[in-house]
Amino acid sequence: MIPLLLTAATLATGSALVQADTLEKIAASGKITLAYRESSVPFSYLDGPSKPIGFAVDMSNAVADAVRKQLKKPDLQIEWQPVTSQNRIPLIMNGTVDLECGSTTNNTARGKDVAFAINHFYTGTRLLVKKGSGIKDYADLAGKNVATTTGTTNLQVLRKYSTEKNLNFNMLFGKDHADSFLLVESGRALAFGMDDILLFGLKANAKNPDEFEVVGESLQVEPYACMLRKDDAGFKHLVDGVIGGLMKSGEFEKLYTKWFMQPIPPRGVPLGLPMSPQLKDNLKALSDKPAV
Repeated sequence: MIPLLLTAATLATGSALVQADTLEKIAASGKITLAYRESSVPFSYLDGPSKPIGFAVDMSNAVADAVRKQLKKPDLQIEWQPVTSQNRIPLIMNGTVDLECGSTTNNTARGKDVAFAINHFYTGTRLLVKKGSGIKDYADLAGKNVATTTGTTNLQVLRKYSTEKNLNFNMLFGKDHADSFLLVESGRALAFGMDDILLFGLKANAKNPDEFEVVGESLQVEPYACMLRKDDAGFKHLVDGVIGGLMKSGEFEKLYTKWFMQPIPPRGVPLGLPMSPQLKDNLKALSDKPAV
């Protein structure tokens, strides 16, 4: 039997004892709770009112299948839990969510509170703007309104860059990526600073994709990885085994082609984004190394 371990997680709402052994928790409850994002295209987003889809959702489902096999519970249920940039880490820590695969950056600061699986994507902060806005790079935004999403690493990156370059961005914050995109679409902000892949995804699914463009150099390169509770070697081994297995077998590349190169729901527009050199390297390295 897998040993039952307890750990304390202190959150904004108080303290709660949480099972560090996720597989024991799942076996006892008969369900696995997977997180999804509502607008992190193409990783995790909604296709209709309550149907999460995406590259990371497919990986989450693969993990759930592996849990069914390991626990010998073919009737194991999946419960999908929506999360935001702000609450995703607390919901992992307090046991509400067992696994979050989406557009979460694996970095050392977050690694103090949660664990990360093998990195499954690499991205950097760029800008989404309206065509004809005259915005081509960060210097064009000096003293102007710049949107980003609350609870993201991009917020910190943009603030640091603005301070270092004396650009004095007036930062506006969306509660999620769709909300931040709306700030640009409605003209309240001139640019939305976010991971470039998410900007391409939002652009592809906009009402009028040709009205927008992604500009500016990439300010940093950071890895995305699935997030789980700390000090749970058994569950991390299982999740890493699933993702590493997909990478070794070639199934990961098929999933990548499906979500990044081919037409995707809901508008059937392809992102047309080939795999980065960093990700190609990690198909062999299978690294969970965080960003600094």
